[in-house]
Amino acid sequence: MYKKLKSALLVALVCLACGTAQGQSINKSKFGKGLQFVAADSSFSLKFSTRFQMLYQGVINNGTNEELEDRFLIRRARLKFEGFAYTPKLEYKIELGLSNSDIGNDDPSRFNNADNIILDAVAMWNFAPGWELWVGQTKLPGNRERIISSQKMQFVDRSLLNSRYNIDRDAGLQLHHSHNIGNMLVREVASISMGEGRDITVNNAGGYDYTGKIELFPFGEFEGGGAYVGSDIYREETPKLAIAAAYNFNDNATRSQGQLGDFLSGERDLHTVFADAMFKYRGFSSMAEYARRKAPDGPVVLQSDEGAVEETFVTGNAFNIQAGYLFKTNWEVAGRYTTYNPERTTGLRPQEQYTLGLSKYIVGHSLKVQSDVTLQDQPGRENSYMFRLQMEVAL
Repeated sequence: MYKKLKSALLVALVCLACGTAQGQSINKSKFGKGLQFVAADSSFSLKFSTRFQMLYQGVINNGTNEELEDRFLIRRARLKFEGFAYTPKLEYKIELGLSNSDIGNDDPSRFNNADNIILDAVAMWNFAPGWELWVGQTKLPGNRERIISSQKMQFVDRSLLNSRYNIDRDAGLQLHHSHNIGNMLVREVASISMGEGRDITVNNAGGYDYTGKIELFPFGEFEGGGAYVGSDIYREETPKLAIAAAYNFNDNATRSQGQLGDFLSGERDLHTVFADAMFKYRGFSSMAEYARRKAPDGPVVLQSDEGAVEETFVTGNAFNIQAGYLFKTNWEVAGRYTTYNPERTTGLRPQEQYTLGLSKYIVGHSLKVQSDVTLQDQPGRENSYMFRLQMEVAL
C-alpha cells in the first residue's frame, strides 16, 4: 500500500508541474533550464526539472589476482521543484531522490520504515537587504565540495575527504548574510539543526548541531555562481578567488559521521573544522580542501566487554586538491590528489587516491560525459585501480 501511495504522489507532482502550464505564461524553456512558469497574478512561480546519471564502474584489486569487479547503475535520479511563493522574497526548493543510492538508510526504524526520498525541502525568506532566513531541510554550510551539486562536479564523484567528513543535509534553521567590504564580497552563514541528518522521523537523540561559516571573495563574485560549480564553465575573464572556513559542533552525536553513517550505541561530541579555496581564470580551475574531525570528550571507539572494537566514530583529517583546464572545444582534463588519515584508535585504514579525469561538456553540466581513473593506495594492502564512466542528463 505504501509503495502505491508513494508512486501516486510522484506522478501527481509531475502532473502538477506540467498541468500548471495551462493558463500560465512560459517565461523560459531551454534545455538544461527546466520548465519555468509564473502565475498570471504573479503570486507564485514554479520551476520543474529532472536529471539522472548513468554510471559504469570497474575496480581491479592486485591482491585478488587482478580480477575485475564492475557494475553499471543509475547513480542518481532526481526531481526538483523551486520558485517563489506569494512574494519573490520568499523562495522555496524541493528535491527528491529516486535512485537506490539516494533513498537507502542505515536504520529503518528511525525513518518510519520508509524510503529516504526527500533531499531538500526548504523555504528561504529574504527579510532584509543582504539577509536570508532558511527553514527546513537542506545542505548545511560545510565543505565546498559537498555544497557543489552532484550535477556540477568536476569529476565523476566527490572525493574521499567528502565521503568521510562532510556534514551533509539536516533539518533546522540557517541565517545567511552577505555584504561588501570595498571590492571584496563577504558571506556569513550560521545554522542550528537536529544533528542526525535528513528525513529522521523519531524524536531527537543527543543534542543539536551548530555550524558557522565565513567566505571571502577578494576579487568579487564568480560568474554564474561559479564558486559552487566544478570546472571553469563560464571562463572567467578576470581571476576569481573564494576562500572559506567553517566550524561544526554536533552535540552528543549518535551517528558515526554526525549526520551520516551508522547509528551507534553511544554518544560523543563531534567537532569538525573545514577550510577550502577555489580559483578560476580563463578555463583553468583549482580547488583545495582540508577537514579535521575530533571527539575531545572521550574515546571514539565503543568496545565490547572483551575489549574488541565494535563501533567507532569517524575522526581524523583529510586533504584534497584538484585542478583542471577546460579547452575551448569543451573537453577538460583534470587531476586530483586526496589523502585520508583517520585516528589510529578508530581502526580505520588511511588511504591516498590519485585521480585523472577526462570530461566532455556538451551542454555545460546539463549534458556531459565524464570519466576518471583512480589509483587507491592503502598501507598493508595491494594498490587497486578504479575506472568510472558516467553520463549526466539534466533537463
